[in-house]
Amino acid sequence: MSWKSFPKVELHLHLEGAAPPAFIRGLAAEKKIDLTGVFDEHGHYAYRDFDHFLKVYEAATEALKTPEDFKRLTQAVLEELAEHNVVYAETFVSPDFCGGGDVGAWREYLAAMEEAHVEGVTLKGIITCIRHFGPEQAKTAAICAAETKGDFIRGFGIAGAELVGQGRDYAWSFDCAREAGLRLTAHAGEWGAPDTIRATWKDLGVERLGHGVRAAEDPKLVDDLAEAGVVLEVCPGSNVALGIYPDVSKHPIARLRDAGVKVTVSTDDPPFFHATMTKEFENLERAFQWGAEDFDALNRTALDAAFCDDDTKARVAKQLDEAPK
Repeated sequence: MSWKSFPKVELHLHLEGAAPPAFIRGLAAEKKIDLTGVFDEHGHYAYRDFDHFLKVYEAATEALKTPEDFKRLTQAVLEELAEHNVVYAETFVSPDFCGGGDVGAWREYLAAMEEAHVEGVTLKGIITCIRHFGPEQAKTAAICAAETKGDFIRGFGIAGAELVGQGRDYAWSFDCAREAGLRLTAHAGEWGAPDTIRATWKDLGVERLGHGVRAAEDPKLVDDLAEAGVVLEVCPGSNVALGIYPDVSKHPIARLRDAGVKVTVSTDDPPFFHATMTKEFENLERAFQWGAEDFDALNRTALDAAFCDDDTKARVAKQLDEAPK
């Protein structure tokens, strides 16, 4: 069946990575920016592997130059979410792509993003530093996060090339965000082995992990994550598209869930991986025979782990309860 009308909660979505290719091509044409090599002959994003994906991702952001561009991007992303009945989402945004980490410039970009609106969809932001930009640059993102925490900016995290440096190298930035009252997440265990997951979790003191799927290779780590209630922001379609697993049926999400780990489902950078939340649900049904009760439980886990305030959670919970299924 199609799960398109089923309400959904998504916690792991990169704002720039969710930009529809046609949107980026249109912006580039308006600005006369050459994006040769970013798209294939069908107009899709083109990349060979994860390292090349990061290069293409950053090249595509060259079309996003102004606060108005980011307002239009956020509007486009909200409309895509509504198309698949995602009623609540958290998106990763980086001041590095919005004013170069300058707090004043970042405020202008942030204000523009907050102007975007689609009825029935709640969007919150998590500021991320970019791991391969280095620890010093990460501090500027953390300061931007601390200075603009509010109704929209709810958390802080780290994205980018996971195998660059050590988690503890970014401890200052996470301490800064924590002291400002922001909730914390970090990409780990997409490419890194289980020991890197444990180090990131412990060194940065996060309550959620982006991906985290390679924890399945270490039964003790699985038990520890389950006992501590750490939530994994799992992106099965992304993991398959990047070659981490050959197909969804070989993905460890079901084993992790059965072992008591709190798992959620997201799309990561959906147009890069030809993903939607509807497809994620369809693929999980096909691979593991999951049904409405399973997907409702995933939604409830995600909403419980969301970084929004209690009033927002109550409102979204009501949407989940009242939505036709």
